[in-house]
Amino acid sequence: MSSKVEEAVTYLKDADIRITPQRYAILEYLIEHKSHPTADEIYQALVDRFPSMSVATVYNNLRLFTKIGFVQEMAYGDASSRFDFSSTQHYHAICQECGKIVDIFYPGLEDVESATEQLTGFVINEHRLELYGICEECQKNNK
Repeated sequence: MSSKVEEAVTYLKDADIRITPQRYAILEYLIEHKSHPTADEIYQALVDRFPSMSVATVYNNLRLFTKIGFVQEMAYGDASSRFDFSSTQHYHAICQECGKIVDIFYPGLEDVESATEQLTGFVINEHRLELYGICEECQKNNK
């Protein structure tokens, strides 16, 4: 078990949230796969291990993880939401052709919140930055 999974499980237990085998597997999948999966992708990856698990189980757990702040739901128009587990603030580069999402850890961008507060008078609760372009693989395939 990775240390991030251990920390997450400890947090859930401390919050009196039951750790079912399915919940554990969903959490572990989110932590270990950096692909920003959809609920259906998680379901497809785990259904062989848990044949009685439903897509609703995946959605319910993702809703719980989002509510407690473990997971960020990334919704883009009509496409299925993608889910991202991260313990640190980060941003995303998104391929406009294949939909691939890559995490970007760039120092200093958190200053955007304080600058926005000073310029607008808003109290900023959160922000997200998404950069759109064409990934290396799609660039190669287009040549």
